[in-house]
Amino acid sequence: MAPHSIRKPTPLDLSLMLFLTLIWASSFIAIKVAVPETGPVWLAAMRVAIGFLVLLPWTLYRGVIFPTSAKSLANLLIISLLNVSIPFMLISWAELTISAGIASLLLGTGPLLSLIFSHLTTHDDKFNTFKVVGIILGFSGVALVVGHEALQSVGAGAVLSMVAVLGASLCYAISGAMIRQVKDIPPTRLATLILGFATIELIGLGLLEGVPELASISSEAWLSLLFLGLLPTGLATILRYRLIWAIGASFFSLGMNLIPVFGVILGALLLSEQVALTTWIALVLILSGLMVARTAPKDETKPD
Repeated sequence: MAPHSIRKPTPLDLSLMLFLTLIWASSFIAIKVAVPETGPVWLAAMRVAIGFLVLLPWTLYRGVIFPTSAKSLANLLIISLLNVSIPFMLISWAELTISAGIASLLLGTGPLLSLIFSHLTTHDDKFNTFKVVGIILGFSGVALVVGHEALQSVGAGAVLSMVAVLGASLCYAISGAMIRQVKDIPPTRLATLILGFATIELIGLGLLEGVPELASISSEAWLSLLFLGLLPTGLATILRYRLIWAIGASFFSLGMNLIPVFGVILGALLLSEQVALTTWIALVLILSGLMVARTAPKDETKPD
């Protein structure tokens, strides 16, 4: 058996995916609060720096593992750009114009892309009937939530922002497939390196546009930044890498289908917005997709 061959997801895997989608859905609200005061580049830089500092002590204790070749280093740098720096900036910039709910809805397009990239780039994460049906069910739920009215409500002026979120989704799909190709660095230490590279990239870019007035940032925005750094960036990065290694990028990406649903529900809880019936129907479709995609083909053998 090839190293790091994926296995059938366990109940613990599904629970961790649910936890990740919850904190990722809530991150859109935190971004909406902080980005008007920090700007998209510095918001991304500060949340990534906090996440990096959270992971660094454990990595130093376990021992830092650096890339062993120029090719490996280049691969990690590309992953840091596609998995962290670029999508974080794109989403933050988009939320200056569009709502957190619309941003979370659009990010739900990622699973279809991840399935394609995983099929093309891995030996053990290929298409099968169950995955395809699961993706169709899940994506149907996302499409139901987005709907014609949701798209109409943001207006033509937000088209570029919506394209930016779709671009971020594409970045996540590509980087998710690339992460599984890194076989010589354990997940936590890999996550630390990726966040470290991204911190340097984003701070460097931020210095080019000028440092924001930190004293003018409100306590609410600082709390949002701390939340973004500790949970959606720090802890979530570790769990994301471990799950991709264990169950594959295409199945893991199915969890992203839940982000728009949770995004709408959290918006209702925090902003007292009414949740439409279509949202609950979408939740049923998405959960059904997860269950169908988890079903193994009859001829699949269990890993040794």
